[in-house]
Amino acid sequence: MKNQADIFINRELSWIEFNKRVLLTGMEKGYKVLDKVKFCSIFSNNLDEFFMVRVASLKAQVEAGITKKSIDGLNPKEQLAKINKEVKKLTSIQEKYVNYELNDELKKEGIFLKKYKDLNKNQKIWCNNFFNSSIFPLLTPLVVDPAHPFPFISNLSLNLAALINSGEESKNQFVRVKIPTKNINRFIEIPNEIIEIDDQSSHFFISVEDLIGNNINSLFNGMECLNYSFFRVTRDADLELKELEADDLLIAVEQSLQKRRIGGDVVRLEVESDIPENILKLLIESISIQEEYIYFSKGLLGLDDLNQLTKINKDDLRENLLIGRTHPQLKNLDSSSKNNFNSIFKILRKKDILLHHPYDLFKTSVEEFINRAADDPIVMAIKITLYRVSKDSPIISALIRAAENGKEVMTLVELKARFDEDNNVQWAKQLEQAGIHVVYGIIGFKTHTKVALVVRKEKGRLRNYFHIGTGNYNSNTSRFYTDLGLLSTDPDIASDLLELFNYLSGCSKQKHLEKLLVSPSTMREKFKYLIKREIKNAEEGKTAKIIAKMNSLVDPEIIKLLYLASAAGVQISLIIRGICCLYPKRKNLSENIEVKSIIGHFLEHSRIFWFYNDNNPEAFIGSADWMRRNLDRRIEAVVPIEDLELKSQLYSLLQTYIKDDYFSWIMNEDGSYAKYAIDSAYNRSQIDLIEK
Repeated sequence: MKNQADIFINRELSWIEFNKRVLLTGMEKGYKVLDKVKFCSIFSNNLDEFFMVRVASLKAQVEAGITKKSIDGLNPKEQLAKINKEVKKLTSIQEKYVNYELNDELKKEGIFLKKYKDLNKNQKIWCNNFFNSSIFPLLTPLVVDPAHPFPFISNLSLNLAALINSGEESKNQFVRVKIPTKNINRFIEIPNEIIEIDDQSSHFFISVEDLIGNNINSLFNGMECLNYSFFRVTRDADLELKELEADDLLIAVEQSLQKRRIGGDVVRLEVESDIPENILKLLIESISIQEEYIYFSKGLLGLDDLNQLTKINKDDLRENLLIGRTHPQLKNLDSSSKNNFNSIFKILRKKDILLHHPYDLFKTSVEEFINRAADDPIVMAIKITLYRVSKDSPIISALIRAAENGKEVMTLVELKARFDEDNNVQWAKQLEQAGIHVVYGIIGFKTHTKVALVVRKEKGRLRNYFHIGTGNYNSNTSRFYTDLGLLSTDPDIASDLLELFNYLSGCSKQKHLEKLLVSPSTMREKFKYLIKREIKNAEEGKTAKIIAKMNSLVDPEIIKLLYLASAAGVQISLIIRGICCLYPKRKNLSENIEVKSIIGHFLEHSRIFWFYNDNNPEAFIGSADWMRRNLDRRIEAVVPIEDLELKSQLYSLLQTYIKDDYFSWIMNEDGSYAKYAIDSAYNRSQIDLIEK
């Protein structure tokens, strides 16, 4: 029997490999400099969330004495050791890149990150004045002594640690100052007239911590600052919800959010590499952190804040991502008219529409669908699931307007959408106040479906229109995430959706569905059946193929089936952006499996499943990845694409991704990834889809 590590890749290490691709993509010469800054910021933000959730979970398991092994045979302690080793390698690569290459590229384009020590007298005077007027009043030095215990260090906060001497005693005192990066920009722009340069297109910045550090003595009037250094902590931020004990899930989530704001145990301490030993010793003792979770840096801490620089008004230094057109079938819509002559409903009665965002505009398709439903006098009801929505959501506004117009509106708001819980709590309250029926789903399951149903009374009978997608009803992310959606009136699928909504509101056992694949009830078994059918066809000498595109592939049962399919001769192409726990191209295991990852300007978020079925292909899109959580612990919906023209469009799209040799990384048999040489690249999926 093969060793588990020879069959499965560790989930956490595969995620780190994904984040490595994000970092290395941003270092490629083919990208503009502000896009490189963006990738660098995303890499750091990803790491923050990884430590707050995944590392925190593993640490908690170790502390609780849990030794349960991962699918590749590693216990939590072994996983943590490998994680820290790999992450430290990557942060070292990032640090060197930012300090030298990226900094030099920014300078060439007129963007300068200045050091206080390199400023002239007039520039220092301006900075000091800015400090006194705009920063000093926000600072609160907290001393540590027998009467003042070590202060709580909030999650992801940037802090200054200092040793001061009052001159009256020989004993030095430790002081902590929180850097107010939430209330002031991390990078403060120095006016060009102070820099004394005529080129108005140049930008000069100094970091807020550098400015505070060089004005440190103004905080300690009459005392001397002996030395100081900056540090940053990451805490466990995963929510613990005891749903079964909660009478009101909304209140339970709000209470858990309060605990998150306080923060759990520290899972990472980031410090400057030249931090004085006595300050580091005090931090370690006060925060209670092991040495392996300390990350030393020779540059800026919290590089996710580099995202601020991407907002500089220099369009030539970034790719224009605000693209998209109205879907060809929706071009002649008269959104302003109240008559039904050119309404989206009339179009959908004739033909289903397959949407691909951001290439097809979300505003003139999905938003138009919900907006028209809100205002159409013969629409009786709207039902929708909301997982992540934008802060100023047109979808929310339309739902409230629909309720005001007398329509029956039901929304499922997923309160447990990680790091969007607070936002969703506020939306839930606002929707309820508008008279909308708000539900929170099934106890023990996170509702991850992206479905909307509109019920319209036409000629005395009810007709159902619906949208099923791979992405959230989020107007902001729809511009940067690639997602698919089906607009249709298919009566069988509509009937399934009605059943699904009744299940979500607690009024159905969801015993039978005609076409829709829903987890945790029918989806896993259906996917197993579809893979096994390809295996059977291959064993009978027929052509057998599977193409699947998703965010992550983790589920052991599905992976084992794919290995069996490969051994039977099924040709398998997998397009997996993030985690992949399957080894491709391995002799006697996965010789017929190829895996590639697309990392580009847009976040690849669509899920597509395509099965050859003896030249009678079946294709599906939906919200689920092939992960245990999606198949067993979430409410997910995947819909078949049955229209032959739309099925052909899906296949063509998959081929575009398979042929990509610009944005794609090819997975090797050892789990590592290799990139095509960009100079010789010909097929650029995301750019080709823009230009299509």
